[in-house]
Amino acid sequence: MSLPIEDYALIGDCQTAALVARDGGIDWLCLPRFDSNACFAALLGTADHGRWRIAPERAEVDAPVKVSRRYRDDTLILETFFETATGSVALIDFMPPRIDGIVYVIRIVEGRAGRVAMRGELAVRFNYGSTTPWVTRLPEENGIRAIAGPDMVTLRADVELKGEGMQTIARFDVEEGGRVAFVLSHSASHLPVPAAIDAEIALANSVKIWAKWNERVVDAGPYTKAVRRSLMVLKALTFGPTGGIVAAPTTSLPEAIGGVRNWDYRYCWLRDATLTLFALMNAGYYEEAQAWRMWLERAVAGDASKLRIMYGLAGERRLEEWEIEWLPGYENSRPVRIGNAASNQLQLDVYGQLMAALHYARLGGLGDGDEVWSFQLKMLEHLETIWRLPDSGIWEPRDGPQHFTFSKVMVWTAFDRAVKSAEKFGLEGPVIHWRALCQVIHDEICEKGFDAGRNAFVQSYGSQALDASLLLIPLTGFLPPDDPRVVGTVHAIERELVVDGFVLRYSTKEASDGLPPGEGVFLACSFWLVDNLRLQGRIDEARALFERLCAIANDVGLLAEEYDPIAKRQLGNFPQAFSHVSLINSALGLARTACMAADAKADAMGTSVEQADMVF
Repeated sequence: MSLPIEDYALIGDCQTAALVARDGGIDWLCLPRFDSNACFAALLGTADHGRWRIAPERAEVDAPVKVSRRYRDDTLILETFFETATGSVALIDFMPPRIDGIVYVIRIVEGRAGRVAMRGELAVRFNYGSTTPWVTRLPEENGIRAIAGPDMVTLRADVELKGEGMQTIARFDVEEGGRVAFVLSHSASHLPVPAAIDAEIALANSVKIWAKWNERVVDAGPYTKAVRRSLMVLKALTFGPTGGIVAAPTTSLPEAIGGVRNWDYRYCWLRDATLTLFALMNAGYYEEAQAWRMWLERAVAGDASKLRIMYGLAGERRLEEWEIEWLPGYENSRPVRIGNAASNQLQLDVYGQLMAALHYARLGGLGDGDEVWSFQLKMLEHLETIWRLPDSGIWEPRDGPQHFTFSKVMVWTAFDRAVKSAEKFGLEGPVIHWRALCQVIHDEICEKGFDAGRNAFVQSYGSQALDASLLLIPLTGFLPPDDPRVVGTVHAIERELVVDGFVLRYSTKEASDGLPPGEGVFLACSFWLVDNLRLQGRIDEARALFERLCAIANDVGLLAEEYDPIAKRQLGNFPQAFSHVSLINSALGLARTACMAADAKADAMGTSVEQADMVF
């Protein structure tokens, strides 16, 4: 059985990623891309569905092993420390940059003290655990080759490898100062076996690459460490060849243990665009922000009426959903889904997200040509014909469309940003018409999406349900944060959607979404509450909530999509880009507020502090 979600750590090469458990097992790895078939799928099943574990060999059940771990300095190089009765070792895991398209996963066992008996177990199972490969030994080398269909995995090791029970086993001892390396590679099965690489040289190079990348991190005061780790997660979830950023490297990790809210997040959502650009640019990562903007431009190119809510890593549009029957799911949470049927939904909010992202990119100097503006004009023409339709909203329910309030707010945002872009950058467009349309949309939302009796905006027109997406209203500029309707909405969400201090997306018991009720608190929504508290001047409360959110990250600083405040467990796909993006933006906002307060107190010779806020 797989471990708790929070017991995993991430390693990756900016094209795919692996999850490494505290017990030394790599339980999830898709090759060669994030969205490829998994060759290690124990995360959603058992070791028989593919796993690679290296750990102390415990001959006696009463011989406890103490485990701790960390990322080495400011890198994505994971170090897991095992302390046993006879000594201690470190397991060093990382994925170096590819060479000629070859994927590498390198594991080095380093003796720290005494002498420790170790055991390695490799079970390669292609196609999400369903295909056992043909395994042969490498000629004149200490290694094996595993082939099935188009895939070839090669393992080279510094110790003897043996075949036992459809696995490859390594038994070896490590003394203080000793080092034993394992290098696994993946390539196409019709090509020659990849040449061997030096594990120690690859490690040294990887340390330099990550250290260099981290030099640009902005100062976020006491939150700099959390921001740095979250930026590294975003970097690791970036598909380097295209610049697309996946929502998570996993599929079907449940939003409630044993439940059916299990989705494939190995794709790129347009709704992540604005907040991701904001996070990258304000943290000083303009190269990554530019790559993400260019991915957006390519992905949405074509017929503006065919805009999708999500795309594949290179902009693919066909993401058909199907279920894996042979995998029991994480802690028996079925179904296990591949692909995502929500890709076919109409979600009006993505038009606003895309317009806001492109406007923000222009403000940041990430320029584009007339062709992009031309596409935006056509997209706005189409949006004007459909904005009154019900849609599936930000949370992608599966019980049919509604008139979601947040969707309409983002329609307003789309035309508002069109006005701002035209005026700021001299772009041509029917500005007067857009302004009038903004007013029409604004009036309708305030009339139909606001419940005067509750003094709060509601999930959809005519509904009584609350929705945490409405915390984004002041961040879009639709209304100021101190507007009584915004303040009332925040208070209502605090009363009814907060569990142990954290925020639910909405009540799955009260609001229909076509699925059985039950899920954890949504971490991005909790960060949005931080932003609202800060903007309303409730600074101490904002800081306290932010620090509580950081405290539920696992021991290496990673956050999933959701959290169970009762069981104290992380839930949902992991690690989740949206959670880490929201952490970055909240941290930068708090740091900016502290800087402004300090500047006001110092009154330093009229020096002003940048007051740009997280308004997308």
